[in-house]
Amino acid sequence: MSDTRSAGDPDLTTYREVQLSPDFSELRRRFRRFVFPMTGLFLVWYFLYVLLAAYAPGFMSHKVGGNINVALLFGLGQFVSTFAITMIYVRWADRRIDPDAERMRHQIEGEPT
Repeated sequence: MSDTRSAGDPDLTTYREVQLSPDFSELRRRFRRFVFPMTGLFLVWYFLYVLLAAYAPGFMSHKVGGNINVALLFGLGQFVSTFAITMIYVRWADRRIDPDAERMRHQIEGEPT
């Protein structure tokens, strides 16, 4: 088995050290504090839609205007909320995660920051 790493690549012990470092733990904690609640919120919203469709068809078929009913609005709301969550996450990660992750990458690779 040949070693395919280039001369500039850090060895595996460096990755373990980074994984155990307080900076990486903080970065992971910050990520989880955003992602887990956001995922939970979206799943509640999604399952509410599914449960209402299954158990409250009268409510979901209520006409709002023309051929537009509550179910259609909820369904379109799923798409809107997915895009909104994505945009919120990207903006948040750009400010709160990416700078620290980039700094850690430079430290690992030995590049100037």
